[in-house]
Amino acid sequence: MTLTFPNLSRSYDARRDLVRFWGYDSALEVAFFVETSALCKLRPETGKLEAAYLDAFDAAREQILAVAHKVYSQARHGPFLLAEADF
Repeated sequence: MTLTFPNLSRSYDARRDLVRFWGYDSALEVAFFVETSALCKLRPETGKLEAAYLDAFDAAREQILAVAHKVYSQARHGPFLLAEADF
C-alpha cells in the first residue's frame, strides 16, 4: 500500500517537545513525530513557542512528508521519529 497524508492535522506535544502528525497506509493509521530542532533547522527563524513550531511545520510540510515517506519505506513499524539528522 501507499502512505498518504490526507489529514492536515498536527499538534505540538510540549512534554516531549515534538510535533505529531498522522499518515495512512490503507486503513492503518501511522503516527509520526518531528523534533522541534528539525523544524528550527528547516526554518531557522522559528521561535520557541507552540504556534511557531506549528507554523514551521506547515511551511515545511512537503519536505517533512517526503522524509516521512522515506523513513516509513525503510521500516514500516511505528511510531516514527523524524530527527534533525533526517533533514
